[in-house]
Amino acid sequence: MCRIILCFIFNILINCCVAQEPPKSIVAQRAASLIKIDGILNEAAWKNAPSALGYTEFRPTPFKKEDTAKRTEVYMLYSDEGIYLGGYCHERSRDSISAELNGRDGFGNNDYIGFIFDTYNDKINAFEYFITPLGEQMDAKMSPNQNGNSEDFSWNAVWKSATKINSDGWSFEIFIPFSAIRFSKKPLQDWGLNITRRCQKTGQQVVWNTIDVTKNGFLTQEGFWKGLKDIKPPLRLQFSPYFSLYANHFPYHQSGVKDWTSSVNGGMDLKYGISQAFTLDMTLIPDFGQVQSDNHVLNLSPFEVKFNENRSFFTEGTELFNKGNLFYSRRVGGTPLHYYDVQNGLNSNEHIVTNPSETKLINATKFSGRMQNGLGIGLFNAVSAASFATIEDNVGNKRKVETSPLTNYNIVVLNQSLKHNSSVTLVNTNVLRQGSDYNANVTAALFDFNDKKNMWNVGGNFSTSNLTGYLAGKKTLTGYSHSVYFGKTSGHFNFNISQDLSNHKFNSNDLGYFTNNNFLNHNIYAGYHWTKPTNWYNNLNLNFNGLYTQLLQPLTYQNANFNANINGQLKNLWQLGAVVGYEPENNNFYESREPGRVFKSWSDWFVSVFFQTNTSKKYSLNFQGFYVDRNSFKSKRYNFDFQQVYRFSRKFSISLRTNLDPRTNEPGYADRNGSDIIFGRRNINTIENSFNIKYSFNDHMGLTTRIRHYWSEVAYKQYYTLALNGALDKNNTYAGNADQNYNTFTIDAVYTWQFAPGSFINLVWKENATTFDYVTGHGYLKNFDNTIVSPQNNNFSFKIIYFLDYLTLKNRNRTVTKS
Repeated sequence: MCRIILCFIFNILINCCVAQEPPKSIVAQRAASLIKIDGILNEAAWKNAPSALGYTEFRPTPFKKEDTAKRTEVYMLYSDEGIYLGGYCHERSRDSISAELNGRDGFGNNDYIGFIFDTYNDKINAFEYFITPLGEQMDAKMSPNQNGNSEDFSWNAVWKSATKINSDGWSFEIFIPFSAIRFSKKPLQDWGLNITRRCQKTGQQVVWNTIDVTKNGFLTQEGFWKGLKDIKPPLRLQFSPYFSLYANHFPYHQSGVKDWTSSVNGGMDLKYGISQAFTLDMTLIPDFGQVQSDNHVLNLSPFEVKFNENRSFFTEGTELFNKGNLFYSRRVGGTPLHYYDVQNGLNSNEHIVTNPSETKLINATKFSGRMQNGLGIGLFNAVSAASFATIEDNVGNKRKVETSPLTNYNIVVLNQSLKHNSSVTLVNTNVLRQGSDYNANVTAALFDFNDKKNMWNVGGNFSTSNLTGYLAGKKTLTGYSHSVYFGKTSGHFNFNISQDLSNHKFNSNDLGYFTNNNFLNHNIYAGYHWTKPTNWYNNLNLNFNGLYTQLLQPLTYQNANFNANINGQLKNLWQLGAVVGYEPENNNFYESREPGRVFKSWSDWFVSVFFQTNTSKKYSLNFQGFYVDRNSFKSKRYNFDFQQVYRFSRKFSISLRTNLDPRTNEPGYADRNGSDIIFGRRNINTIENSFNIKYSFNDHMGLTTRIRHYWSEVAYKQYYTLALNGALDKNNTYAGNADQNYNTFTIDAVYTWQFAPGSFINLVWKENATTFDYVTGHGYLKNFDNTIVSPQNNNFSFKIIYFLDYLTLKNRNRTVTKS
């Protein structure tokens, strides 16, 4: 036993050393003749084109040379207009190729080849372009995060590609216009470069320049494309005007209220390259009516539910604005500031006629880019219109109440890239409101440093917030927050220790997502990674995590969490893992919904397991199970999450996700009864089903349908009064009913046709039904039936977006003039 422990410690302290080969390079060469992008490399220009050959695995067997029968051939050329990429991905047979139509930026069950260009050669920022055997495109921006590099696949560019599947592999051709990538004006340039290829059925991924998976950073291990001469960043001016029609039906069954409403909209997105580095993005009179429906849930927590951002303008190219986690884009055009105050302001003879749940966005602008010296600059600005609720009394008199004033949202980011994947950042967010409502300002300084070998990492951020004209006193509320961390990020053994602190005045909620302040948290992580495959696994990871949190003022213990996690990939490409953890008794300062009041919760232990079958098969299953056992009330929680995918063909697939979340005897907040805070012992049953259908006609046209039903029922078994010492005293006199029964049902059916590069026609049908009452015990099927027959809101829309590029139009006009 001692020998095993000593060997484990030795492996942790001494990393396996692999001789690092010098970076590969390929000499840039201009195309000698025109190339037609059809996926067939039969042009004369390819015959003498420089090649990138000799690939190495980094999954599942690091440093293993590429199989000759599955060799990868890539050829690279450039012209005054852009980059030409061509090649052949050899396979043993046509059946070895994994391919399905999955839509843009959806890797799915596909082989692919991808090109990563570090155009400023700073080892931090890059542009990625991927192509699948069926010709579908994926592209992304790569930028640094705390643990290396992250990819932003919401960024999209317009480029051309074509592929051809053959009996022994597949060939491809790509043209990336210089308008679809950023680079400097230097007359002679060397770009960082790497090329990667995935073979889905074998789980293999190879790269042109060798990658050591135990080292921090992907771009720090890139090769080079050398000697690009006299390439000039073109004028980047692109327009995407849109036109949309909406018809909405809701059966009000009220006299004088129309069941059908309609609207006609028009607007435009604009992208302008101010220089070779900086881009201006604007959306004028934006239309977000076709975004996917939110996954609404019954929220029993004291904190706001955080929703995903589905609006493309707020997801594309936002890596700079997301630094410091101070930007929650759903605030822009989100819930009005005084939306929930309207009900409380009603007179006894009044009722609410309308109370819009979202403010109308007038326009939004992004300015972002990175200079040759590594300085990234980001400016974001958006303006939302004032919103009003309409209130009517019993005799028909109406009045309007302002729920949100005209509001300006602004973000400034300065990010300086440094050597060794390091950076320093300054972020400022600002919300200015017209009228008497308060304004908000948050400033943060961030740093992230790595040593020369990219082995050790230290970083953090220091933030201040200022709310001016806040609450009744109209004073300025100034708060402070910080986070610092230190760790080892390369090698088989990694660790990280961190501290997070926020005083009771800090608040970043006006433009960020913020739940609570006044805390002092300490975290520790330590993990070991086995990356060399054995006879039963491809890789294995073991880590330990610890969390200890305190209330800052007064300094009081809140809670702790300790867990161990093991996960990895088996030889059959299954992923699996397990977590075991323990939480001691804790002080919950939030569940009471009243500052200063504590609920003394009980200790628990928990276990979680998951597995995912081989996703390259026609049928795949992803399962996660979670169990919590609390040592009082005999409280237990189970959670079972099943996600099943079946692919009928390359074009047609379905998936079903089912989440079962039953909880018994769970303690929680129920109600407020005068000065008493009422808690309850309750049973909670939650079932969520999401059914997805995808059919792709070709690589430019597809139909997707998403059907979701969510049901949650809360049934209280015993009520309690929260005592001043945080204990629960039985309350047999409470006469209220805190039971809840909530259903939501949505359908999102989307037909998309990309009829030209960057141009789309979308037809969308959205259906929504929501029910809520205080009656429990009817079960899932009865609730589903009641929801289906309840009044449904149906929304039908047509939208056309046309991409216009100034250079293309200019060249087209020249051609017409000459002819």
